Amino acid sequence: MIISIASGKGGTGKTLVATSLALSLRDDYKVQLLDCDVEEPNDHVFLRPEITGTEAVATPVPRVDEEKCTYCGECARVCAFNAIAVVGNNVLTFPQLCHGCGACAYLCPEKAISEEDRETGVAEWGHSNGLAFAHGKLTVGEAMAPPVIRKVKEHANNEGIVIVDVPPGTSCPVVEALRGSDFCILVTEPTPFGLNDLTLAVETVRELDIPCGVVLNRTGVGDSGVEEYCRQKRIPVLLTIPLDTEIARLYSRGITMVDGMPQWKSRFFRLYDKVSDIVDERSRGPER
Repeated sequence: MIISIASGKGGTGKTLVATSLALSLRDDYKVQLLDCDVEEPNDHVFLRPEITGTEAVATPVPRVDEEKCTYCGECARVCAFNAIAVVGNNVLTFPQLCHGCGACAYLCPEKAISEEDRETGVAEWGHSNGLAFAHGKLTVGEAMAPPVIRKVKEHANNEGIVIVDVPPGTSCPVVEALRGSDFCILVTEPTPFGLNDLTLAVETVRELDIPCGVVLNRTGVGDSGVEEYCRQKRIPVLLTIPLDTEIARLYSRGITMVDGMPQWKSRFFRLYDKVSDIVDERSRGPER
């Protein structure tokens, strides 16, 4: 089973939930945690894994042989991302905009375009006290996170439970990280900002046809807007976590919630049971 931990905004507690869920399950299941928030990965801060492997991530970008080029402009016309332009008798390439689709090289009538790899990040993997782990790091200044996310997901061990820590928001990196998930846990907070971004996240996962449930973090502040929304949309609230200074204190010291407050381990285990029941029920389909 692949369980994604996502949110419509940053700072809601995705990492707290992802690490706590993984650590709560590792004694009973084969568990792997993938940190796909490659622009700012931080699961390793709490898990302190031993890294045993690393692989560079590269995107193919165009290289133009101007001796063959006739400056017809076909490459610029077919590029959906404006990563190549023809200005007079010059061809300009913008590697940071290139998605590596290969259309310019494939459709060039003079076969004047080849591709060369451009490194954009790195994927690393290892383990932490029986928990398999992998994460990616996007090179500073790069804009294209999805290739790094795809490389991290290549190291997923689908024989057990895979927990994916998804980037915040609802943009392309989020969609790439969510793709292929059996269930998505949406972490939010009971505030108007939390509700606004939750609605965007729900629309995203439903467009991807992924069942979802909510973990409500920092309860005790804000209002009841999120809970009312979940009732209206028939989204289960799987777990509530109170606003607690002890949780914040542990977090600031790089200690996971279930390590610092062991009583929460059983609650996260029940969270997994709820998710598993929903996935099983959905796989059986509607009763006839």
